[in-house]
Amino acid sequence: GVMVHPTRKTTAYSLLDEIRHHFGDKADLAHRIDAETSGLVLVAKNKWASTVLKTMFERRECSKEYLAIVKGQLKSDVTIDKPISKSNGTIAIKMTCENEQGKASITHIQPLKFNEKDNTTLIKATPITGRQHQIRVHLDSIGYTILGDPIYGVDDQVADQCLKKTFSEKGRIELTGAKRLMLHANRLSFIYKDKEYDITSKICKFYE
Repeated sequence: GVMVHPTRKTTAYSLLDEIRHHFGDKADLAHRIDAETSGLVLVAKNKWASTVLKTMFERRECSKEYLAIVKGQLKSDVTIDKPISKSNGTIAIKMTCENEQGKASITHIQPLKFNEKDNTTLIKATPITGRQHQIRVHLDSIGYTILGDPIYGVDDQVADQCLKKTFSEKGRIELTGAKRLMLHANRLSFIYKDKEYDITSKICKFYE
């Protein structure tokens, strides 16, 4: 995946670079998604729009829907209401639901289709809050880890190798069920300049 935003000076190329190449230096991202998450990212073409759109996301005035493929059969809708905080483990970016002092976080999950052959479920996830890795850590916390997740559902040693890209693609598929994170930002709904927008992505073949 491509980093959405440069995280350090060593980030060779990010989505933000591509956006500014096409729309100019004042263009910016209204929000972020994880590097391996596919799908929609909203872009502002100027600073004024950027401020308005970022504020909209911060105030949770934008509805977001994701699709994911998880391990196992999820039979009914579930609302996950668990606090999220840093895990304080060896993986710096890893989050956890095990600390009651974490930030309040809510995700609605709806099963869409069960694949009996692979024992996987296509689900729709609607995050009410916007924490780092929220959908991923929430699903993992109830035993439905997203296929291909390099951090959740694996031990820290494997996660470290995946993040450093030293873990083989074959090994990752065998261990996590996919060569990439099977999480897709599918829909954005919001009001901008008194106009309602409802944007749905063109779904890639992984989610058919």
